[in-house]
Amino acid sequence: MTRPFLKMNGLGNDFIVIDARDAGFAPRTEDIRAWGDRASGIGFDQLIAIEGSETGDAFMRVWNSDGGTVETCGNALRCVGWVLDKATDSDELTIDTLGGLTTAKVLEADARTGMVSVDMGKPRLNWDQIPLSEEMDTLRLELQIGPIDAPLYHTPVAVSMGNPHVVFFVDDVMAVDVERSGSLIEHHPLFPEGVNVEFAQVIDRNIIRMRVWERGAGITKACGTGACATLVAAARRGLTERHGNVIMDGGPLHILWRAADDHVIMTGPVEVEFEGQLDG
Repeated sequence: MTRPFLKMNGLGNDFIVIDARDAGFAPRTEDIRAWGDRASGIGFDQLIAIEGSETGDAFMRVWNSDGGTVETCGNALRCVGWVLDKATDSDELTIDTLGGLTTAKVLEADARTGMVSVDMGKPRLNWDQIPLSEEMDTLRLELQIGPIDAPLYHTPVAVSMGNPHVVFFVDDVMAVDVERSGSLIEHHPLFPEGVNVEFAQVIDRNIIRMRVWERGAGITKACGTGACATLVAAARRGLTERHGNVIMDGGPLHILWRAADDHVIMTGPVEVEFEGQLDG
């Protein structure tokens, strides 16, 4: 059978989005990998299914391009919010995920683009919430990349935004070999569920330049939960305020770590690239 899909992106972090609220969708790992292949398939960072939900307006299920299921995806949440806004004519939607319940608010929308804000909830900062394989101070992890006596990067911050992140602060983010360093850390024994790896350079109290290695997807142009985790990590270290722009290869997201309730609010654009039919 074939299924209609939207090819969408949030700052270049791209997705196939399937509306599966009326019919089940259980793709095989080999199909996901084939569809995600940028040389021979459609190509994407994540595959997204919008399913029915008893606790929200919809449930968002996420597969990485390697076929593995992950808890959530910030950029995809904005895309799903845009899709649901078109389908329900409501500009504020609750979207459930394996990482928890979120609320998306569509600020601007037209036929192909939009600006969406998502309440990502509270960051999870305890070692067993990341999770780590052993008890450790998540503000200064005992972890490094490179020689013991002269590490390239060290003492990162761990944050969960419904999925695990580790943030290394660096002097020059463009000098980082993200593929080599990120792949080394993704499956480190400290992270039993794997981890998304961010390298962040603080420009000033309200601007961070960040690059990302996503668990199961590799280098991507942007990562919404990664941007949230990076701002939280920087604010915890006292390097920035609790709000600012996190600039990634695909562009900036505005992140607010709200003091009143500790919720993290992510705001940024979405775009529809094209429509198609998925075989399988």
